[in-house]
Amino acid sequence: MKMVMKVVLGSTATLFAMNVAKAADLPVKAKAVEYVRVCSLYGAGFWHIPGTDTCIKIGGYLRVDTTFNGGAHGIPAYSGDLGQRNRYFDDFAARSRLDFQVDTRTATEYGVVRTFGEAVFQFNNFGTSNPATFAIGGPPAGLNSSLLDGVGGGYTAVGYLFIQFAGFTFGKSSSAYSTPWMGYPGNNSISLFGGNDTITGVNNIQYTAQFGNGVSASIGLDDPSVYNRTSLLNLSVAGSATTAGAFAYGGTHVPDVVGNVRVDQAWGLFQISAAAHEVDASYNILGAAGTPTNLSEISGHPDTKWGGSVMAALSIKNIPTGPGDSLNVDTTYAKGDTKNVISGTLPSPSFAMFGGSSRAYQSLGIGQTSDAVYAPVGFQFGGNGLAATAANPGGTGAIKLVEAYGLRGAFNHNWDPYWSSSLFGSAAAVRYGGNSADITTAKGQWCASYIAANKLTAANTSADFSCNPDYNVYQAGVTTRWTPVKNLTFSAEVGWFHLDQKMTGTATLTPAAPKPTATYEFRNQDTAYLELRVQRNF
Repeated sequence: MKMVMKVVLGSTATLFAMNVAKAADLPVKAKAVEYVRVCSLYGAGFWHIPGTDTCIKIGGYLRVDTTFNGGAHGIPAYSGDLGQRNRYFDDFAARSRLDFQVDTRTATEYGVVRTFGEAVFQFNNFGTSNPATFAIGGPPAGLNSSLLDGVGGGYTAVGYLFIQFAGFTFGKSSSAYSTPWMGYPGNNSISLFGGNDTITGVNNIQYTAQFGNGVSASIGLDDPSVYNRTSLLNLSVAGSATTAGAFAYGGTHVPDVVGNVRVDQAWGLFQISAAAHEVDASYNILGAAGTPTNLSEISGHPDTKWGGSVMAALSIKNIPTGPGDSLNVDTTYAKGDTKNVISGTLPSPSFAMFGGSSRAYQSLGIGQTSDAVYAPVGFQFGGNGLAATAANPGGTGAIKLVEAYGLRGAFNHNWDPYWSSSLFGSAAAVRYGGNSADITTAKGQWCASYIAANKLTAANTSADFSCNPDYNVYQAGVTTRWTPVKNLTFSAEVGWFHLDQKMTGTATLTPAAPKPTATYEFRNQDTAYLELRVQRNF
């Protein structure tokens, strides 16, 4: 019986195994393979991500440029070692950049959901020939020094990072205040002063409403802490031979409120923008260079003030000079919001330029950029005959807003499908209110602070010496581009920069090293630069 059972079970197992083997030999329908497909909904370069309803585009550019007689990417020699023209001055500055961009789009019942990210890999020397500059400066402010290449300065930066949904934009993008061309109306290398520039993005939330026929309106909230403010000067702190006071902005409490109304049609574009900016100080008593002391908190602070700016912009396309030619121009007025006039992707500069002189060791031109100034109540500017009196009681304790205005533009011409040129220019002005004889005004307090810090008297100034912190800056240049094949462009840009400063006469000063203590003549200054560039878009 046991033998019979073994035979039956063995036969059953054999038959089962045979059936399984036969079943395994039966054809099975393979899972469909999803291939990457072109996505034509959003323009060239987009692809469907397999298994999703999202389209993606990967692109960017690689750029190599060299600037002669200036800083990286065409920055004129208007400050630092470049402005001093000392032995640490670099005659040329080379830069290599890889810009990597990822753009995704998904169609939804609310409209297209878009995400955009941009990473910038860059290498240059940051102008760090000067040991003092290298020790305290290093890479651009805010960069992680651990990302530096061993030799020179390689780093990764962040460009635009934003999400767009149902008319809203969240993240790091151009401000709702900005024009499409920002500081580059002629696709020029250097950002032009005279207006707003958020080309590398500002953290913001904005909403855009489309009314049809190219008419739209946008409103947004910008984080002002990095992009939207220059300096708020506490003039009770000693400055230097080229500046007065010290940086005294408090923390960020309220975002900038910005917006625009735009008409963008086949003929061109017209836009009106406006911004409101909070000017909020830290403390009345600050230490050297604006650092807090143990007396700062109990010293009080000025009342907050609000500044702002307005801008009008115009672009005319396909003008009679040729197909694709255009004219872009914008003009700005600001009060307490100077960053929207003396702008750029870096902190707004103050200007200190040295040159030759027939009546002194050298000539010097200065222009300090600020949103506003203040001096604590009753503060007496000592050592210069401008101490508080009944007629001039000294510091008022109030923030005094600085005015600025600018104009910039460019004419863009296509010679043929391979060659194009742009002629560009700008003018910008900064004005401290009041007059230098009245130390209850912004101009009077700035001058009193500057004179006191540099211990200027009749003995070490000329008879024609006068103090006035107002200044104008002018830029002009031309860029010519050759594109032998699609997305590969060689260009050359020549630019001129002029500082029209309002100080007069001579004074004995001690500028930043390596300049000596000597007599300097206040005078307007000029500089020029040449930038060569090659760029491949992909």
